[in-house]
Amino acid sequence: MNRLLLAVYPESYRSRQGEEVLACLSEAYPGRSWPPPREVAALVRAGVQARARAVVDDTARPWWLDGIHLAALALAALALVPYLQDVWHWALHIDPGQHAIAFHFSGWYPWAEGPTRIRLLPYGLLPLGCLIALLRGRPWIALPAAAVMMWAGATSHGRALFGDEGKAGLGYYGLGAPITARDLVLSGALCAACAVLALCRPSRPRRRSYRWLAPVVLAMFVAGGLHITSVSPAFQRGLFVLEVAALIAAWVATAATGDHRWLIPVAAFAIVRTQAIVVRPDAFMQSFPDLVVLVLLIAPLPALVIAAQRRQRQALAE
Repeated sequence: MNRLLLAVYPESYRSRQGEEVLACLSEAYPGRSWPPPREVAALVRAGVQARARAVVDDTARPWWLDGIHLAALALAALALVPYLQDVWHWALHIDPGQHAIAFHFSGWYPWAEGPTRIRLLPYGLLPLGCLIALLRGRPWIALPAAAVMMWAGATSHGRALFGDEGKAGLGYYGLGAPITARDLVLSGALCAACAVLALCRPSRPRRRSYRWLAPVVLAMFVAGGLHITSVSPAFQRGLFVLEVAALIAAWVATAATGDHRWLIPVAAFAIVRTQAIVVRPDAFMQSFPDLVVLVLLIAPLPALVIAAQRRQRQALAE
């Protein structure tokens, strides 16, 4: 299990110091396959810092382009989350029955029981295709998918093709109000980010391994295979924890490097989330006070700026 912790570190670090770290852990905690929680937290933090430094040391592309790429990845993942179960059921030809995501017409597929209407494809395939293309550094493939997301949310023909608004009634929350396919701020911001990445051809976005899709497949299995819908409290609490962990990781990376690229995805995430709360305040689930959620969304922005400036001052002093 100790080797699993090394996955947090970049490959160059693992090849250079991986065996040394494993030997130290075995000597410090003999007979244990997993170090204490405090040691795990320290190793994960050091791994995030090492990955952040490796990203900053790579000067093949400007920092702002890398930040826009990260923002596009975050927005594509945010758009995909409500439809994880739907895509899983479509891919495996499963009738979810009473566990279906809250469509106006349950299922929307020929094999679904009860009153249904036929749709061609699940809406979730669009953000999923966008996410895969962005992971592989191909924004010119992600751009049409993001544009179709806007069309599907803005037109009745698009909603008939991919399914009404994606869901009706309660949606997923995490750190904010529900975001549906009709919310064009999310799809519009994603489309704009993909357009910038596609136009900046001399500096190609970073290409990541297909292994980064493993968490997406796992999330689809949890949502679809175990019938944990997006309105489930367990789903929403898990999403809340994941979003807070991502914000903390951005702060750790910024504090370690003094680089501003992580401010861009955090700002995009905060704008989209805050806009959903402002536009639909009645749809906000009162599991947390509104002020707490807004602070969690807005506070990371000045925190990242302060962390970057402090790190830059330390670097000058050294």
